[in-house]
Amino acid sequence: MIADQWNRRIRRANELTSCYPFAAEGLRFYARLAAFQQSLYWEIQQSSDSSTSSDDRPLRDELDLIFLLPKFFGFLSLIQQIAPPPLARAAAHLADKGVGNWARPLEEFWRKEAAWPADIPDTPDEETGEPGAATLPGRLLAWIFLQPYAEYLANRSRTTSVGEAPSTCPLCGAKPIVGVLRPEGDGAKKSLICMLCAHEWAFRRIYCPACGEQREPQLAFYKAPEITHVRVDVCDTCHTYLKSIDLTKTGLAVPVVDELATIPLDLWAREHGYEKLQINLLGT
Repeated sequence: MIADQWNRRIRRANELTSCYPFAAEGLRFYARLAAFQQSLYWEIQQSSDSSTSSDDRPLRDELDLIFLLPKFFGFLSLIQQIAPPPLARAAAHLADKGVGNWARPLEEFWRKEAAWPADIPDTPDEETGEPGAATLPGRLLAWIFLQPYAEYLANRSRTTSVGEAPSTCPLCGAKPIVGVLRPEGDGAKKSLICMLCAHEWAFRRIYCPACGEQREPQLAFYKAPEITHVRVDVCDTCHTYLKSIDLTKTGLAVPVVDELATIPLDLWAREHGYEKLQINLLGT
């Protein structure tokens, strides 16, 4: 089941390169990333027991750097080979700093960055002139590397009832990366997918996950005629947006991948004054 989950992401990314040529480069990059993440996920799984968590510790309280750090150099080497220049430079900088300096940026992202804004600088550090961990490329590296570990922890955790649907992930506290509409009766039910651990949880249809707005006139969604299965959910109170993938339109979609591919919707939203609730792994 887990293998199929990763294979579906990779397969969907490759399929969409021909459907959305404007996103082909990013999708090919993501497919390479997902293949690495799949491999790391399996290594994590093989090194751990297959049982669910034995206690009620929050997901963020678990971080096995003794296992993860030896894998980080290979990851940085891959990124230097396949990534766009800003991300490749950040990877080279971290690789040059050596293993003694890798734990801190990973820990900072894991412990502190339950969610982070879209306006993180992508310029070099002011003091060193180098692409450090506080820049967007630096945090993307930590996110990409730690995501399969977080997903593994989420998959082995006990799913608990969270009462009223929260706006952040009930397992790790991170923001949602994309919404999902799944068939239910004559309509569709909505859920959100976590940007870090990929946990999916039920969510209200008329509710802003950024500010809690629930007045219907303040909430709207927009679609493009050529991308009918993806919509932009916007809030006119806080001026944020989140894309939702409508699986009632096509069951072939893989939400986290289709979100990456539909760049014109991001451009439209930003041109109309909306800010994305959570950027994706490509930094868009």
